[in-house]
Amino acid sequence: MAKSTALVPAGEIVKPLSLSDLCRVCGSSADWLIELVEEGILEPVGESRTVWRFESTSITVVRKVQRLQADLRLNVPGVALVLSLVQENAALKRRVRLLENDPRYAIWMSGPEG
Repeated sequence: MAKSTALVPAGEIVKPLSLSDLCRVCGSSADWLIELVEEGILEPVGESRTVWRFESTSITVVRKVQRLQADLRLNVPGVALVLSLVQENAALKRRVRLLENDPRYAIWMSGPEG
């Protein structure tokens, strides 16, 4: 039987993480994660840092940021811009697919004349 490399077994409900939990899981400093929050990359629930709770999906976001910084040597604002552009690109691709499949927006291209 293959050993699972998943952080959480499939089907298990994951409770929101505190700032210190997220630091521990991702091997990151609190100051760096706070910078990600300030830049809008992470969006915790809660009014103050002491009560912030992060969804488990934040782990994936933090790891993506770590890879972007390591591979492309981006600063946090640069990472925020890249992530924003990636989201916008995905949304535009979804919209194009919808429009391509909608007969009201069919584009008929004529063949070469001649």
